[in-house]
Amino acid sequence: MWKKKHREKSVLSTRQLMGIERIEENCVCTPYGDLVFFIVQPTNISVLPRAGIDARIRSLLNVLRSQPELELLAMNSRESFERNKAFYHSRMEQERMPKIRELLAKDSNHLDEIQVLSTLAREFYLVLRHRGKKEKSILRHLSQIEKSIEEHGFSLRIANKEDLKRMLAVYYAQDVTSEHFQNYDGELWAREVEDRVPEKEKANH
Repeated sequence: MWKKKHREKSVLSTRQLMGIERIEENCVCTPYGDLVFFIVQPTNISVLPRAGIDARIRSLLNVLRSQPELELLAMNSRESFERNKAFYHSRMEQERMPKIRELLAKDSNHLDEIQVLSTLAREFYLVLRHRGKKEKSILRHLSQIEKSIEEHGFSLRIANKEDLKRMLAVYYAQDVTSEHFQNYDGELWAREVEDRVPEKEKANH
């Protein structure tokens, strides 16, 4: 009896392990407050002069000073090759045959080229945590924050439910290839089974 109760208590859902209660249309609900994510459109600083980069940094500092409750989150939206490069580097140190070392070096350089091409494939979020506020006051507050940030020269939008699921998949599982995410495990399978049920049987249920 004790073992059964202990086993039941130890089985946690994916959301419980992640510390998430539920995902709403525009926020992630947690026991420590609801999180709203603003998706910020990144700036390609590689084409900006030094003065332009300094101006963007000052603008970001002004945003954070004017909205001290905001948190920052930056993620790669493309696969990272750091482990692959570390593997090639380790193999080159161990390899004694010059030709194979040359091939390993070429493979490593190729990954560097891919990484350079995907340097702009990063996503930036400004995160707002709120607790116990009424929906109307929250929406008004979010609108004010969005307007304030845009006045500092940044383009952004509030992440919707699909954005949030994709962001969590990248953050926790480095899943950068899936285009659609199910709300529940087995949801797609259940939908396919339901589609196979004849209309008469559905009506009887």
